[in-house]
Amino acid sequence: MLDSRERPGPGVARRLHWPAAAGAAPDSNAMARVFRSPALATEARAGFGPLALADLAAMTKPGITLMVALTTALGFLLAGGPVLSWQLAAALLGTCLVAAGASVLNQFWERATDALMRRTAGRPLPAGRLDPDVALLFGVMLGIAGLLELALAVNALTAALGAAALAGYVFVYTPLKKVSSLATVVGAIPGALPPMMGWCAVRGEIDLAAWALFGILFFWQMPHFLAIAWLCREDYARGGFPMLPVIDPGGAWTARQSVLYGAALVPVSLLPSLLGLAGGLYFAGALALGLAYLGCGLAFARRRSTPGARRLMLASLLYLPAVLAVLLLDRLALPTVLH
Repeated sequence: MLDSRERPGPGVARRLHWPAAAGAAPDSNAMARVFRSPALATEARAGFGPLALADLAAMTKPGITLMVALTTALGFLLAGGPVLSWQLAAALLGTCLVAAGASVLNQFWERATDALMRRTAGRPLPAGRLDPDVALLFGVMLGIAGLLELALAVNALTAALGAAALAGYVFVYTPLKKVSSLATVVGAIPGALPPMMGWCAVRGEIDLAAWALFGILFFWQMPHFLAIAWLCREDYARGGFPMLPVIDPGGAWTARQSVLYGAALVPVSLLPSLLGLAGGLYFAGALALGLAYLGCGLAFARRRSTPGARRLMLASLLYLPAVLAVLLLDRLALPTVLH
């Protein structure tokens, strides 16, 4: 997501007369013409060779898809599902297909603005390495395949949650990014659904435990996203995205929200123990990890600096796998299944 190596391809750069100076931004009108002008679109397609499977795979964002798989599996196992089962395999396959499709469709819709930002200009579509029509078809096929697989091989509720995640990410979050900083909050909703989908794949219902898993993912995402937005605020401004750090240059609101969401995460992360889903080991681990994560948010709020935002982002990347691992270990040591 923060890969600074992503740069526009030479073909697109030449067609747009990309400035040679380091850090120069492309002309937005020229970039838009690449995707609106039939003549330029034909010229771009003429440069495509055989279908680039590596580019299609990259558009699925494998790292994010892997995280979706892990959180889905966690919800499945916490709900009492068997570790080695076709049921788990079916839940993982469908959820990952939906997540991959959402990533591809998001990049399809944002290909013009991606070309304006340094960190995304080298993606397959803005770099001109992949036909947008191919990407659109690929994303639609992945999404439909995932939803059908969940409906037929898992259950209707899990498929409905998958449809909500896909629609929310592609049709609500993606266009809202150009309109309001609230897009970050909206985008955290589909991002928090995978563990709930794993839970529902076993239980077939949404109960308090499922909401607790959803809450952990939701509140964890907000300081994580805000730290990234702060680090990339110049890039987001160049792309025309009114992220909170862009419209809040001083960072006061960004810092305040990082602390508020981090503080809310602490009690929410303790709910699995309070609901009987986990025991004392998880309670102590989640409390310590949550307070450490909150501490990084408070440190960023005091300084509002790039190093502070980078430390908060790193803390977010360490917190989630750590708290989920403690939850799973505690759950495996707690033989009683929540009913």
